[in-house]
Amino acid sequence: MKILKRIGLILLWLAGAVFVFAAANKNDPYLISLRGSGNIVLAVASVIVAAILFRRGYWRRGIAGKALFLLWCLPSLSMLGAHASFEWRKQRVLQVDAAQTRSLGRHFIVGYSSFAEVAVLAEKGLIAGVYITRHNVVGSTAARLKEEIAALQEKRRAASLPPLIVAADQEGGIVSHLAPPLTKLPALSTLADLAPEVRAEKAQAFGRIHGQELAALGVNLNFAPVLDLRPEAKRNRFDFNTLIGRRAISDDPAIVADIAQAYVSGLEASGVGATVKHFPGLGRVRTDTHHFSADLDTPLDELEASDWIPFRKVLAGSKAQLMIGHVALTSVDPDRPASHSKRVVDGIIRNKWNHQGVVITDDLVMGAIYQRNVCTAVVEALNAGVDLLLVAFDGSQFYRIFTCAMAASAAGRLDAAMLRDSETRLKAAFPVD
Repeated sequence: MKILKRIGLILLWLAGAVFVFAAANKNDPYLISLRGSGNIVLAVASVIVAAILFRRGYWRRGIAGKALFLLWCLPSLSMLGAHASFEWRKQRVLQVDAAQTRSLGRHFIVGYSSFAEVAVLAEKGLIAGVYITRHNVVGSTAARLKEEIAALQEKRRAASLPPLIVAADQEGGIVSHLAPPLTKLPALSTLADLAPEVRAEKAQAFGRIHGQELAALGVNLNFAPVLDLRPEAKRNRFDFNTLIGRRAISDDPAIVADIAQAYVSGLEASGVGATVKHFPGLGRVRTDTHHFSADLDTPLDELEASDWIPFRKVLAGSKAQLMIGHVALTSVDPDRPASHSKRVVDGIIRNKWNHQGVVITDDLVMGAIYQRNVCTAVVEALNAGVDLLLVAFDGSQFYRIFTCAMAASAAGRLDAAMLRDSETRLKAAFPVD
């Protein structure tokens, strides 16, 4: 019995430590599943355990007993502290002056769960756009989502602001976030073995279907197609979420370029913009940037002759935007991911390629950025010439990320010339009707 009691006490100590950690980090993206009812359960459970320990007199059993009792009091206090910190940051953002709001807000696209909350951001000009994904349609209908998007756009018009960018991630295959209610099309990779003229026709048809259905909802930007080359078998052993091997069109850059270009033309014919991704390419990367830092060590001349052919062809032949990933291009800038590297964005994309279209980051809530120094990434991305910063998986992180931009602006650490150039590109890409 004594052994069992000791084991029970050890488990109680460990569980208490876990509860305190979860409560103190309740706003972390990795704990998003605990939001709402999960937080309530955690708080109630910690109070119940603390009450039981108090009733059994642990607070009178020497230092160890008092420490255990106090440990179980901490989760509720930690949760209150974390919530207060979040609300303080949120109110700071919501109360920023109008000039700074509109200057910085034009660079952010956010995912959301609460319509009321994102409506405030849209109406104040704190964001340029919204990202629609699966949780926005679960338990709802296409008609309801269409009404929601229309209501957001009406708020923008009433506030004399440019129309919202409304983005989705509808690639086909395993990334079909709005299907249902929209049509779930096969992945573009299913067209790779067809004759060139047939695959181009079908890819364009896929683009038209996606474009027409998205446009009918009010979506005007699709984060597709994927231009990463398909990796060698078992290369991406630690790819848990990106799953690029299942999403890539082909390992042949010519086939990728042909299919992607046709697909983009179908989207654009329907009034929906395309976003090619994920430059500089994930096919040769061994880790998943959703969770880990990643390096691309391939020499530039080899990338130009293979992986980058689809990017250059599609960008040159369309109005597509470019999504830049959180992969360090080590031969150019080994110290930071491409998504906030001036050597990559300004040096390669803008100057070497002369691409003057919109560049958007991959989700800043991904581990490769968020778990490092997200404030540094935000400032460096804007100063590098990135136009749009995406906060997708956990939209509540917008307040932290926007605060980073506010602080940098107040300290004069944002490049005014880069911001002006970015504003010009955004106005050209998203003209006011």
